[in-house]
Amino acid sequence: MYLGRNVSEMNITAANITIESQYLKRDVTITLLMPSELVSAEPFNLLLLNDGQEMENLRLADSLEVLSETGMIRPLIIAAVHAGNDRLHEYGVAGHPDFKQRGSKASAYSKFITLELLPFIKRETGVEDFDTAAFAGFSLGGLSAIDIAWHHPELFNKTGVFSGSFWWRSKELGKGYTEADRIMHHVIRESKHTPALKFWLQTGTKDETADRNKNGIIDSIDDTVDIIKELEAKGYTRPADIQYLELLNGTHSTATWAYALPKFLVWAFGS
Repeated sequence: MYLGRNVSEMNITAANITIESQYLKRDVTITLLMPSELVSAEPFNLLLLNDGQEMENLRLADSLEVLSETGMIRPLIIAAVHAGNDRLHEYGVAGHPDFKQRGSKASAYSKFITLELLPFIKRETGVEDFDTAAFAGFSLGGLSAIDIAWHHPELFNKTGVFSGSFWWRSKELGKGYTEADRIMHHVIRESKHTPALKFWLQTGTKDETADRNKNGIIDSIDDTVDIIKELEAKGYTRPADIQYLELLNGTHSTATWAYALPKFLVWAFGS
């Protein structure tokens, strides 16, 4: 297993596990992280995290240890799911590939999470029910996380999106594209239900330089703010249901996400 520090020197237990997924037709690596004392603590909480292969750069174990030791978060199990070679197709919005047909395996990935990974975690940990279950991710992994949580509120009650790829669109720029072609915005807008979810969204003012509509605001921020507007139109409110963190000089990088990650963990699992 690979972590930023030697886990044996921390109050963290960690294990790399492999699941042979029938839906993805590949072996999926997951790193399970939890405080050592979790075995005697309850109730339990769960975080699924996309792009688990970046956990060292995200300083994930360090954040878990510090927040657990200081009592800032409740007992937490983290399952960091490592992305495969088909990341651009497994992540995305289930049933809605983008204009390049990326995200074509997002439905299979959703089934892996809900029908294979979650039952495995419950068997592996012996925990049948979690007090809080959250799904989070970064960039395209964040889009995947909010999509899966949105469609499975019976499994998740919170979701976190760091620099989310909310630009994900069904039409190419310059070929009839309008803002209505952003896929996740469309899914939320046209949804017949309002899931019992809470949302944590983060952007950085230097996430990118692109500005499609030339309004002086980068697309990452515009697209995220518009997601918030779609959520508010469904009846969600700020700050009760929606938290938004915009980091000055924050970039589209693991360094920025590592800085923001403890803030998300306290929001989602604060004691």
